[in-house]
Amino acid sequence: MSTARGFTVPFIDHLGIEFVSYGQGRSHLRLTPRPEHNNAYDMAHGGVVMTLLDVTMAFAALEPEQPDMGAITVEMKTSFMRPSRGTLNGHGVVLQRTKKLVFIEASIIADDGEICAKASGTFVIKQRPAQA
Repeated sequence: MSTARGFTVPFIDHLGIEFVSYGQGRSHLRLTPRPEHNNAYDMAHGGVVMTLLDVTMAFAALEPEQPDMGAITVEMKTSFMRPSRGTLNGHGVVLQRTKKLVFIEASIIADDGEICAKASGTFVIKQRPAQA
C-alpha cells in the first residue's frame, strides 16, 4: 500500500492496510484485521484502529500531484464507538488547511455500515526525505 506514493512504510505494509483512493482533501483506506490484530475481546485492537485512522487522515492531507510531500501527525483525538470487526474502511476528510497545518477528521466504518471509531487530528505538511 505505501508504495502507492513511491515510498514504503513497513508498519503500514505489516498491518495490511490497503490504499483505495486519496486526493482533493479526501481519502479511503481499508483493513481486514487478521487474528493477531485482535484484542482479548476478539475485536480489532485499539492501536490497530488508531493506526488506520492516523494513516487515513494523513492521506486525506496529501495530494497525488505532490508525491514528495508527507503528512506528520501533530495531535490526534480518537473516540471508540463500538467494536471494530470485519473489514474496516477508513474515510478521511480535510476540514481546514493553512499554510503548514491541516485539520482532518476520519471515521472507521465496518461491513454493516456502522461507524466504529472517529478521530480528529492536526497534521504538518513537510517534504519527505529522500529514500536511502
